[in-house]
Amino acid sequence: MRFGLPAGIAALALGLLVAVVPAPTVAAPPAPAAPAAPAQFTHPGVLSSRAQLDFVRAKVQAGQQPWKPAFDAMLASSYASLSRTPKPRTVVECGSGSNPNHGCTDERQDAVAAYTQALAWYITRDAKYAKKSIELMDAWSATIKDHTNSNAPLQSGWAGSTWPRAAEIIKHTYTGGWANRDRFATMLREVYLPEVINGRPNSNGNWELIMMDAAVGISVHLDDRASYDKAMGIYLGRVPAYFYLASDGAQPAYPPRSHIDTRSELVTYWHGQTTFVDGLAQETCRDFGHTGWGIAAATHVAETSRIQGRDLYPQFKDRFRHALGFHATYELGAPAPSWLCGGSPAKGIGPVTEVGYNALHTRLGVTMDNTRRLTEGRRPAGADNYFVAWETLTHADNPN
Repeated sequence: MRFGLPAGIAALALGLLVAVVPAPTVAAPPAPAAPAAPAQFTHPGVLSSRAQLDFVRAKVQAGQQPWKPAFDAMLASSYASLSRTPKPRTVVECGSGSNPNHGCTDERQDAVAAYTQALAWYITRDAKYAKKSIELMDAWSATIKDHTNSNAPLQSGWAGSTWPRAAEIIKHTYTGGWANRDRFATMLREVYLPEVINGRPNSNGNWELIMMDAAVGISVHLDDRASYDKAMGIYLGRVPAYFYLASDGAQPAYPPRSHIDTRSELVTYWHGQTTFVDGLAQETCRDFGHTGWGIAAATHVAETSRIQGRDLYPQFKDRFRHALGFHATYELGAPAPSWLCGGSPAKGIGPVTEVGYNALHTRLGVTMDNTRRLTEGRRPAGADNYFVAWETLTHADNPN
C-alpha cells in the first residue's frame, strides 16, 4: 500500500512507562456519540482557515523563515507547474499496494497539484494559479465515475482528503468564477463520499483515519451536517483505539465496530506487540510510514474540527503528544528496546508532524523537545504523493 515514503515527521520526549500485560479480555467500548456539526460551516475551513492562510501569506510576503523557503520549494515542485496536464480516468482501479495502478498515482497527484495551485493562488493572488487549480478539478469532475479493486476505499480517502482543501480555497476566495463548481461538488458527493463515509473497522487504523479525513473535509465543502456527524462519530471512536495511553488499562481499546474482541486478536492486530506504552500506535510495529499516515489524518481532522467550532486537541492532547514523541525518539536515532517490534522498528515516518506539533506546542504550549527537533530538522516538509502536502508552509508556528 505504500511506496518510497519520503522523510519527515516529528517528535517528543520519551517518558515511557512500560506496561507489560497479562490482561483479561475486555469488551469493546461503544463509539462515542458524534458532536453536532456547526449550525453553519466556516469556509474556507478544511485543514486551513482564512486566518491561517492570511498568516502564511503575510510571512511569505515578508520573506520570513520557514515560510518563504517552504513556499519556494512548493513553487519549484512539479505540482506547481502551470503546464501540468490532468490525467483523469472514468474508473480508477487500485489493488493492494496500488497494483494494479490504473489511474491511482495520477489521481492522487492531480489532487495534490490542485491544492498546490490553490495555495499558490492565495499567497500570490495571481489568477493563473487559480485557473490551473480549476482546470485540474474540472477535468476530474467531468470524467471520474468510480473507484474499484481492493484499495478503492483507501484511494478514495487519499484523493478525497486533498480535493476539498483545493476546492475550499478556490470556491471561497477566488472571485474570477468557477463555472463547474457544482459538478465538482457532485463528484465529491457521488464518487468519493460513499466510498469513505462508513469507514473500515477491520482494516489497519490508518485506513479509517484517512477515510474520515476525506469524509470530514468533503462534508464541510458540501455543507453536509449529517455526513459530518457520522464521520466525526467514527473518528472519535478510532483515535483512542489507534494511539495507546497507559490510562487505557493493560491493553489498547478494541477498534469500535470491528470483529476484534479477544486479546489474542488484538495482539495480532497490533502486529505482534505485547508491551504497551504511552504513544505506541496500532501500526508502530508494522512500520512508521503507515503510522505517520495515521498521525497525519488524525491531526488533520482535529484541525478541521477546530476551524468548525469544536477544538478536539484538549481531548486528544496526551494521545497526540505521546504518539508524536514516541515515534520521533526512534526516528531521531534512539536505539529501540528488545520489547519494541523485536528491537527493530521500521522507521521512515513521512512529513506528518507540523500540524500536530503546531496545535500542541504553538497553541497549547506543550513542551515537545523531540518532536521539535524532528520537525524543525526536516523543514520544509514537502508532499508525500498521497495526501500530505506543504504543511511547514501552512502550519509551522501558526497561532491561528
